[in-house]
Amino acid sequence: MIDTENLTKKFGDSIAVDSVTLHVGRGEVFGFLGPNGAGKTTTVRMLACLVSKSSGSATIGDYEIADRADQPKIRKMIGLLTENVGLYEELSAYDNLDFYGRYYKLGEQERKERIQYLLKLLELWDRKDSAAGTFSKGMKQKLAIARALVHDPEVLFLDEPTANLDPEASKTVRDFILELKKEKRTIFLNTHLLDEAERVCDRVAILKTRLITTGSPQDLRRSLTARKVKIQLQRLDGAVISSVKEMGYQVGEATANSIVVTLKDPEVDNPAILRAVQKAGGNVVFVSEVGSSLEDVYLKLVRED
Repeated sequence: MIDTENLTKKFGDSIAVDSVTLHVGRGEVFGFLGPNGAGKTTTVRMLACLVSKSSGSATIGDYEIADRADQPKIRKMIGLLTENVGLYEELSAYDNLDFYGRYYKLGEQERKERIQYLLKLLELWDRKDSAAGTFSKGMKQKLAIARALVHDPEVLFLDEPTANLDPEASKTVRDFILELKKEKRTIFLNTHLLDEAERVCDRVAILKTRLITTGSPQDLRRSLTARKVKIQLQRLDGAVISSVKEMGYQVGEATANSIVVTLKDPEVDNPAILRAVQKAGGNVVFVSEVGSSLEDVYLKLVRED
């Protein structure tokens, strides 16, 4: 659905986005991660045909972002939530959405149905006649998301959708993204909140002007370090530790009743380790995998870059 090939944007001598090549599939929730100034917003603005590219290419569906004839078609098939919500604050919530529905040339009945559906889904229907300027930050953000969806776009670009929101409002927005995910809508999510990306994204890319890596959150976590398991025992003694080491496994953190073991393939190695532990007199309470977080991966890769 979204394809870029060496997409680059320069502002004078400064390179904001450097040769980014990626593919986002139809119905995928794709997270774009990176520090402030990494080029995330500039990339989205190029894909949304708001700023021109310097070089490279990009397509949304079958349309090329640099083709003037294709640009109106791209704008019609995408929804965009920018960092600045950009609402008409003197207009009511309903009238804000009605204005944009008219802009996208939706018929009257279709506008009414879409506006009612979105405001109810985002729990704003009771405030449909209130001026947007009277809304809290969280309510404005939800209304801006509704505006981005009023024309039922195939692709949705969300630029920091939970930035500056309180925890409750952030959860509401995340839950709504998960609802959109069920509709198999293609979502391109710019965020620096790694927990948010881990919860909602199928795949993520880490950007720092250039693309550092791409993959599922799970694959990226596993790429950072070897897999580890924590074996909780009633009591840990030297005989158990020795038995594990004799099998050739690396023993990490150990406490009075637990041991962390580094494994190549826990699904294959665990049964043999547990048999050895029990043979050495250890009484196993439970076993759990100890994994790196997406934050660990992100910080390591960004710092190395």
